[in-house]
Amino acid sequence: MQTIQYYPVGRIVSPFKDTVGVPRQAAGARDVGAKIEVFEEFTAGLRDLDGFSHIVVVFHFHMVTRSSLTAHPPWDKGDHGVFATRSPYRPNPTGVSIVRLDGVDGSVLQISGVDMIDGSPVLDIKPYIPELNPSGSVKVGWLAGKMDGMIRSCSGDR
Repeated sequence: MQTIQYYPVGRIVSPFKDTVGVPRQAAGARDVGAKIEVFEEFTAGLRDLDGFSHIVVVFHFHMVTRSSLTAHPPWDKGDHGVFATRSPYRPNPTGVSIVRLDGVDGSVLQISGVDMIDGSPVLDIKPYIPELNPSGSVKVGWLAGKMDGMIRSCSGDR
């Protein structure tokens, strides 16, 4: 298998300085503000982004030190395969969050709904376009009836 290498396009500036107390999902932090500082060589890529209300942020879990193929969410009774969870302890520790874009000021994006730790490397930024995402009869598997626990959960709350 070949190695794939990515380079960050920016970094998160967040009120969450370590792994304790971070909302496990962006939906649990709708009013938490932060910034994405985009590196100078990528600033031209922000052109026309200011017309969108939300963005998709792909980032690296830079404080994750282990991986596992199973996960045990603190608000659930059982173990699940990591690919059936949103656990950060993945073979490739990447996260994806949809956040509100509150403003663009040069190379800095003001965002809200942040579940990312300060210093997290940003790998990519995409506009969120609702019509391009599934809706209607979406199934959530073993998570059915458990969304409230997932949304309200923060890291370190075991």
